Amino acid sequence: MQLSEFDFPFDTSLIATHPVHPRDQARLMVLRTKDQSVAHRSMKELPDLVNPGDLLVVNDTKVRAARVMGRKRPSGASIEMLFVKELADHTWEVMAKGRLTPGQIIEVGPDEHVIVIAREADRTTVRIETARAVPEFFRLYGRMPLPPYIKRLPTEEDRDWYQTVFAKDEGAIAAPTAGLHFTRELLGRLENRGAGLTAVTLHVGPGTFKPVTVDRIEDHQMGGEWFDVGPDAVQAIEQTRLKGGRVIAVGTTVVRALETAAQPQGQLRPYQGETNLFILPGFSFKVVNALLTNFHLPRTTLLMLVSALAGRPLLRQAYEEAVRARYRFYSYGDAMLIV
Repeated sequence: MQLSEFDFPFDTSLIATHPVHPRDQARLMVLRTKDQSVAHRSMKELPDLVNPGDLLVVNDTKVRAARVMGRKRPSGASIEMLFVKELADHTWEVMAKGRLTPGQIIEVGPDEHVIVIAREADRTTVRIETARAVPEFFRLYGRMPLPPYIKRLPTEEDRDWYQTVFAKDEGAIAAPTAGLHFTRELLGRLENRGAGLTAVTLHVGPGTFKPVTVDRIEDHQMGGEWFDVGPDAVQAIEQTRLKGGRVIAVGTTVVRALETAAQPQGQLRPYQGETNLFILPGFSFKVVNALLTNFHLPRTTLLMLVSALAGRPLLRQAYEEAVRARYRFYSYGDAMLIV
């Protein structure tokens, strides 16, 4: 398949820069694959769209305040670092633009700095020099890593806005945005409806957003991201399947975690490790029956995954309708339910 097949005309004024309040007031487009239909609802109506016995699977990763500003010695030039992954105690993989060489010192605070250990084509390694615990370092100096298409600086409000209500295990550099639409009240209504809830963890990293630069999308290589499908989630999913309920993934990260942990014949097992699973049209889903997701950027692996579940013709129709109806797009935007 060609990359150009996953493009669509778009109005950049539809990019949401702030979430709606409360979160479950977001609009919800419902795609039904059996009759190829598109309907317009809202997130607060989600309990009416699930069946008793269905199971929603969420990603409980927590976003780290991973963007840190510093100044290079001795020039004083500003530099922004995105702390992607801890490699060892106080040693991190970061993403940073500009010229950096091993030994470069980057001042962050009065008595705290970062030292560049290695600068390679695909990653930069640094060491944090601080007397503080590393989580405290990020709380003090870090900002929430909002996506670059949100053209504003992060605020203190984003520390809450850009976390899901079930965020627990810190390690992501981006929110699993489908989960941002849930409130405690909505979760209670889903429970009253008879729908179950379980969680897996996938720490969203650069692999999710790695640009597709090849014309033939099958040649794209995903980056690895750490995930954990625990025994409680496996048990909840297997019980749901035995009773005929649907497994509804809340977000593309949940899809990738579950489908990586699935055995060839569809059995699910507890699994912890890295996934570089690339889901594109033609993929045979073994676990996931339905998906709640946001609207995604064109030419991305996220859009390709959603196309695999919805089918390209229906998804193209849905995106064209979303643009016409002025749905809010991307991380802080509206949602889509594919059933």
